[in-house]
Amino acid sequence: MRIEVDEDLCCGAGSCVLAAPTVFDQNDDDGTVLLLDPAPGAELGAAVREAAARCPTAAIRVV
Repeated sequence: MRIEVDEDLCCGAGSCVLAAPTVFDQNDDDGTVLLLDPAPGAELGAAVREAAARCPTAAIRVV
């Protein structure tokens, strides 16, 4: 699994961090998404897909 994020689309809602805190974080300056792990293991698959589904601007894509 590979994750792509579009920082320009991110509105800083933080739902991705709540769903998968070991994969996503937020920028201290503007709250936008920081991708901590672009290729997390399969054990995080459900959490990452939940994070992508919860993103209000569809800034997260699971490939």
